[in-house]
Amino acid sequence: MSLPVTDIPVRGGNITAVPPLPDSDRKPLTKKEMSADHPTWCPGCGDFSVLALYFKLIEKRKLWHEKITTIAGIGCSSRFPYFVQAHGVHYIHGRALPFASGVSLSRPDLHVFVFGGDGDAFSIGGNHFNHTARKNIKMTYVVMDNWVYGLTKKQTSPTSPPGFKSKTDTWGAVDQPINPMKQAIAAGATFVARTTHTNPNHVLQMMEAAMDHDGFGFIECLSECVEFYPGAFDSSNPRKGGAFNLVPETHDVTDEIAAYKLADEPFPGRFGIFYKGERPTKNKLEAGINAKAQEKVKGLKHWQILQQNFDRMK
Repeated sequence: MSLPVTDIPVRGGNITAVPPLPDSDRKPLTKKEMSADHPTWCPGCGDFSVLALYFKLIEKRKLWHEKITTIAGIGCSSRFPYFVQAHGVHYIHGRALPFASGVSLSRPDLHVFVFGGDGDAFSIGGNHFNHTARKNIKMTYVVMDNWVYGLTKKQTSPTSPPGFKSKTDTWGAVDQPINPMKQAIAAGATFVARTTHTNPNHVLQMMEAAMDHDGFGFIECLSECVEFYPGAFDSSNPRKGGAFNLVPETHDVTDEIAAYKLADEPFPGRFGIFYKGERPTKNKLEAGINAKAQEKVKGLKHWQILQQNFDRMK
């Protein structure tokens, strides 16, 4: 004799729902509340600046712990989640973006921040970078580009310039380096910006703009590796005789071709927002697909929907 199928019973007990505290009554998180382990970067590393500004962003915009997630792959800069007291993941090499995509698509209420380096983003993770950009999944991706593999002690990276001598190119690099900005624009990213760790105010401005963008926000942040490539970005630092040239005020950020040409300028190039376009996010498109699917089974219990699927398989 088969037993009748019933709904899953509702959990009982003396459970008292606690109403959430209105955001207006909550104090912004302090750096002490956001800090986790002490950063293990080398003294003078540009990544310290990005971390400090991330804390400042969270405090300034009142992003509570339950509304943010910090994700990274492998590398010096990708150790970011260890140093942030928040929900997040230190994921596998080059795969931070696929993981972040799942978080963003399943939890559209979260602010998803992803941090990485030039090796993690453009070498082993290059394929995922292209596809996340073209799908326009809502998140902010900050790549701390230092032109070298630092964690593994000085190997040529995808952005190392020709002539750079490393353990893998003792004679000097001969391969054409990747231009992150051109690649991001060509791949379909809807927000593309560039900054440098030596200009903290500008870094914060770019992070805020990317966070507010409804789509895939990409920021290339020059971040000097003082141990294995000191002085790499001196020409972009006014304090060291360089020039910090902003994107011209006349630049149309909605013009993809103009943005691509801007990204082709010789180093140190320009800093600011190169491109900002409006295109439906994958989050919105998939939400529409889910809504249509749910409409077809409206009024059915979960087990009834499963039963329909099983019946079709017979």
